[in-house]
Amino acid sequence: MKAAKLRVLVISHGHPSFSIGGAEVASYNLFQGLNSLPGCESHYLARIGPPVTPHNGTALLSLRQKEREMLFWANDYDHFLLSNRNLAAIEDDLVRYIRDVQPDVVHFHHFLGLGVECVHGIRKHFPHIPIVVTLHEYLSICHHHGQMVKTSKGTLCQGASPAECSMCFPQISAGEFMKRELFLKTFFDQVDHFISPSQFLIERYVGWGLPREKCTLLENGLILTDAAPPRPLPKGGRRGRFAYFGQVTRFKGVQVLLDAITRVPDAVWGEDASVAFFGGNLDNQPEDFQRDFKALMEQAGRRARFYGPYRAPEIANLMRDIDYVIVPSIWWENSPLVIQEAFAHGRPVICSNIGGMAEKVRNGVDGLHFRVGSTEDLADRFTEVLREPQLWDRLRAKIRRPLGYQEAARQHTQIYRALLDARQPAPLPQAANG
Repeated sequence: MKAAKLRVLVISHGHPSFSIGGAEVASYNLFQGLNSLPGCESHYLARIGPPVTPHNGTALLSLRQKEREMLFWANDYDHFLLSNRNLAAIEDDLVRYIRDVQPDVVHFHHFLGLGVECVHGIRKHFPHIPIVVTLHEYLSICHHHGQMVKTSKGTLCQGASPAECSMCFPQISAGEFMKRELFLKTFFDQVDHFISPSQFLIERYVGWGLPREKCTLLENGLILTDAAPPRPLPKGGRRGRFAYFGQVTRFKGVQVLLDAITRVPDAVWGEDASVAFFGGNLDNQPEDFQRDFKALMEQAGRRARFYGPYRAPEIANLMRDIDYVIVPSIWWENSPLVIQEAFAHGRPVICSNIGGMAEKVRNGVDGLHFRVGSTEDLADRFTEVLREPQLWDRLRAKIRRPLGYQEAARQHTQIYRALLDARQPAPLPQAANG
């Protein structure tokens, strides 16, 4: 008998066509990967908001997206509670859409902007459908953009609690933070399984209260293309081209990186070393951060160049001109997409020694660690690689090819089918022969 086709609805807090970010790319890669597998069909629902305007009378709109793709307009959102106040749109439009699609599994790649009430709406109307959530950062635990970084001094938070959170936000009482935690956990209790591409993230959420048996470590898949060849070196040349890829924000550690390159002695840096910054979102940052960033860029002089935002299809060409990728984030991170992209093109990574970064990059094997937030230690890593011409080849030789999107999708289907099997009713006992 032919097995029934597995139908999966992937829900994302943003569509890569409108919102560029690692979580959006990961969710869309999963959607495409599932559709590439025999016996599997996937649909994709992504949140969208202003400046796009909704259709009259419905939160659903297509905007000529591809087959099996739909957008869900949501903007009445409470950032403190991760809550969607427009419950009517969930009860009417989301429920109607799911009833039309008839998925076997619903997989959330975040509910930012969508609201945790979406989980309850699905559980209420479709109690037989397993709900899976991929965790991307610590937003449910931490109100500070989910970064788990103290608001006062920017130091790392080792463990959230209502009292600790209230110290970061004195205008919000510890009691309100306790209510927030209990509110969010009522929705998390309705999730059947959690997926994380980082063991570190799992440990943080288990410490917060998620059952360990409901969590699985599984990497997000990457659409792998032909790797960019190594940069051709002139006679006597060094591997001294570095690059930063990502959002230009304080949490990403760009100030640490800019400060560090000015601390490398001229005799070591030479005339051939440089750092290229490829990133967007600078214009949306606080004015003091923008001023600091521009001042540090000027201080760095010829050592740094800012090229502005980039798009995913450009990565291969950009990688052709660089040797090392720098990931200097000052928060724990989870599974930065840029690390996968760097490894896919055979570029060693120099990163902060915490969280998912330290987990993905093996120090001294396929990259190097530096002490998080330490400009001096990062400057030492620059000195190390610039003085050791053979180090690049040794690190590159140990780089492991990242997980492809189709294999990642196949691994996801194993979890889906296990959840569906667990929901099957047990067979009735056979009557004894009389």
